[in-house]
Amino acid sequence: MTIYQNIKRLVSYALKTGLITKEDITYSQNRLLELFKLDGFEDKENGGGQKLPAVKVSDLEEILKELLDWAGQNGIFDDTGTASRDLFDTKIMGLLVPPPSDAIDAFETLRKDFSPKHATDWFYKFSQDTDYIRRYRVKKDLKWKAPTPYGALDITINLSKPEKDPKAIAAARSAKQSGYPKCLLCPQNEGYAGRLNHPARQNHRIIPLLLNGEDWGFQYSPYVYYNEHCIVFNKKHVPMKICRQTFERLLDFVTLFPHYTLGSNADLPIVGGSILTHDHFQGGAYEFAMARAPIETEIKFEGFKDVKAGIIKWPMSVIRLDSPKKESLVDLAEKILKKWRGYSDKAAFVLAKTDGTPHNTITPIARRRDGLYELDLVLRNNITTAEHPLGVYHPHAELHHIKKENIGLIEVMGLAVLPSRLKEEMQKLAAALVQGKDISGDPILSKHSDWAKELGKKYKFTKDNADKILKKEIGIVFSKVLEHAGVYKRTDEGKAAFLRFVQAVNK
Repeated sequence: MTIYQNIKRLVSYALKTGLITKEDITYSQNRLLELFKLDGFEDKENGGGQKLPAVKVSDLEEILKELLDWAGQNGIFDDTGTASRDLFDTKIMGLLVPPPSDAIDAFETLRKDFSPKHATDWFYKFSQDTDYIRRYRVKKDLKWKAPTPYGALDITINLSKPEKDPKAIAAARSAKQSGYPKCLLCPQNEGYAGRLNHPARQNHRIIPLLLNGEDWGFQYSPYVYYNEHCIVFNKKHVPMKICRQTFERLLDFVTLFPHYTLGSNADLPIVGGSILTHDHFQGGAYEFAMARAPIETEIKFEGFKDVKAGIIKWPMSVIRLDSPKKESLVDLAEKILKKWRGYSDKAAFVLAKTDGTPHNTITPIARRRDGLYELDLVLRNNITTAEHPLGVYHPHAELHHIKKENIGLIEVMGLAVLPSRLKEEMQKLAAALVQGKDISGDPILSKHSDWAKELGKKYKFTKDNADKILKKEIGIVFSKVLEHAGVYKRTDEGKAAFLRFVQAVNK
């Protein structure tokens, strides 16, 4: 395809997906011609007329690749690899995306005239059509469900976030450092051109929300780990903090969008998420395994007759609260949080502070269920020891071959986000297990050696079953990861200690 044909194909894509209307065709073509430093269409290209070729939505990846190849070869941008190409193709798409005010108007019209679900359905599709969510990358992620004692847990090996190539890393080192935007969640990202060490966001749009009387923003994650994976963030660059206002904001959101779940990472290192510098939530239209977990032990909190409470059957320590009244949930959640912040139980190795450093916090999750408001409060503690320097309530060293990173909100709810390295490692490990090879000296696979020996005793591996067995066993490892992260273990002693905390709240 010529550059002119691909410009027309891209405009046809924008028309097909509703990013532009037929009245915008000439204008859009001219903006693209300018970007590619072309004076106009050649005569054989129909003089730049409005006749456009037919395209499919799935053609976008190929169209952008051809445009990038041509632009790189003709010196329109410095093609140094994935990072530079992502910057330029986002610039291309930014020329076809309506301004923020139009996106907000469309969202609000759908929300008010139809339903909140109509609005989010449109915005999710829009965020994919603009290539802010790159469909062709997200579909590369490996996803499956694994049976465990806690139900079917979700496993994903993330392949959609591109790894930086050496050229990009070297270029980023020499690039001018900037404090703008302050982080990836700041509203100043909307429309930002980006740089080698910060993604471009010309195709990014944010929906403003009012939560607890404060200005917040609503967007989708460009790396969707589950259906409609959204991010809700404070318009101000303020650090993560779990407090009464957290519960009020979460419940305000599920009032506005009752078909969504929304939760917050904890506000301390180790048990918190990857971005603690900017207060934000994550949610979406997905039922996590944790939401399906039943109440295992009913509990009562004095003075809260309109709140049904219980400890759920889950590897982590979770109190579930249900009530028709938001205010009751907020009051009780705040009471539990305040008690937990200062609570110690040496017999259960729960220490609120050591050397003045606080350890206790909560990961809260809000949803609507059967007309009620529901809050899951996950008790977290980030204490470390010489034996467990990365955290006592963190995956221990014997599980690091599968999962070493922080156990944040998404994992807490039952979805393992595993590193991309595992795709290749599991393929090679499957082959080694089928052949009965010793992998203890393998530079890539040796980390799995002890696990592989256990699996070899448990199964007879063949080419037909190896992949299925490994996927099942990764799920079992993940359930152990969550057990390690649980403050109160699922033993008689652990359950008794958990109930001691409940009694402490009632005191």
